[in-house]
Amino acid sequence: MDTTPTPSSKPKRIRWLRRFLLFGIIGGFFYFCSFITITHFVGATDQTEEADVIIVLGAGLRRDGRPGWALTRRSVQGAELWKQGVADKVLCTGAQASGYPRSEASACRELLIREGVEETAILMEENSRSTEENAIYSKEILDELGYDSVVLVSDSYHILRAEWIFSDQGIIAYTSPIPASRINRPSFYPYSLVREFVAFHWYIVKDVFNIPVTYIYGV
Repeated sequence: MDTTPTPSSKPKRIRWLRRFLLFGIIGGFFYFCSFITITHFVGATDQTEEADVIIVLGAGLRRDGRPGWALTRRSVQGAELWKQGVADKVLCTGAQASGYPRSEASACRELLIREGVEETAILMEENSRSTEENAIYSKEILDELGYDSVVLVSDSYHILRAEWIFSDQGIIAYTSPIPASRINRPSFYPYSLVREFVAFHWYIVKDVFNIPVTYIYGV
């Protein structure tokens, strides 16, 4: 029996394929926009409550070891929360990247002290190279000290993923996001939202397929 498509059936298949691709593109676009919108509004909601520890999530340094803008604003906010009595301890996170003179946590500690936080109130986690490792190594410190609740301090675009990852480690995580309006470069915020979209879905893929901890430094 001849199953060769007739000339009239070929255009019909092509039309259906085009429609399928078009609907896929439109659906993907709306999904992307929905994710960006949710990330924005979650990051705009402050859920600060009293907790055991304030955790300042690390961010990149300048080549000379000075803190970048992101780490500076996160550390300053962490110090303000400590002075308000939100928690007795502040945990600085972030390892030393290759080619840099010190760790992100060390730069955070310097900023906290400059802002008036007592040295004895500062805890250090200097092994993490990503948000996932922030949570894993912070969990070890919390367990050692008998703590289980934290206030996460990070930029608003980062809060949705950070809260999910910390909660996934069994940590009670409240969030204290830094508003998008405090980011010094306006173009950096939309870029960061797109970056979060990729990082968030990579974490889902890792979770589904049980892929061991991986990292792109600082993500």
